[in-house]
Amino acid sequence: MATPPASHAGPRLTAASAAGLPEQAALPRHVAVIMDGNGRWARQRGLPRIEGHRRGVATVRRVTEHCARLGVGQLTLYCLSSENWRRPPAELDFLMQLLEQYMIEERALLMRERIRVAMIGSRAGLPEATLAALDRTVATCAGNDGMLLCLAVNYGARAEITAAARALAEECRSGRLDPAAITEDALAGRLDTAGMPDPDLVIRTAGEMRLSNFLLWQSSYAEIWVTDTCWPDFTEADLDDAFRAFAGRERRFGGLPES
Repeated sequence: MATPPASHAGPRLTAASAAGLPEQAALPRHVAVIMDGNGRWARQRGLPRIEGHRRGVATVRRVTEHCARLGVGQLTLYCLSSENWRRPPAELDFLMQLLEQYMIEERALLMRERIRVAMIGSRAGLPEATLAALDRTVATCAGNDGMLLCLAVNYGARAEITAAARALAEECRSGRLDPAAITEDALAGRLDTAGMPDPDLVIRTAGEMRLSNFLLWQSSYAEIWVTDTCWPDFTEADLDDAFRAFAGRERRFGGLPES
């Protein structure tokens, strides 16, 4: 989307003591998380990789609930990249089963916390049972008025941008759009995230210093926070540390510091 104004910081904490944050600290409106380190966590403990993924689901539950209760507007989780299909079939099958199970078992929590659910990414190649569970949960939570939980599944930012460019080209070819009318907002409106705010804060676990093809367009002015902690060990306290760091940064969006 076009460069957002500084007002995209979210609601101010009304109970800062709940997270140990400064009283006047502003929450990020949209938090995006690259959940990395499940396999590494398992390997360090002599466990199969699937155990890392299983433990990672528990972290998803904790982080989702914590964000919702603090008042974060949107939480986007990088669940499966379009490149992850290179992994062993047995691991991919397990990941799909975990996603299906999560969509079913977490409905009560999602409804209790009034959380809405959305998916970005390609549905192609995803198991029908997984898609059915996801679609039912999205429909069940559609009337909620709380945080939006956005799941990036079979997602790749380059493919997303390419598809948006292709859509604009087709509209121009058919005469429905003047090429001169193509703006940043026009392209953003064809992305999977159309209508969503850009992320204010991108969190990556397990210490890697890269975006890994995640929300490349949308993260142009996001603050990035990296921790060496692997995703299964990531706690509410770690999330609070990220929010505390975010509150201490000056966001200029390409402008000069305020005098």
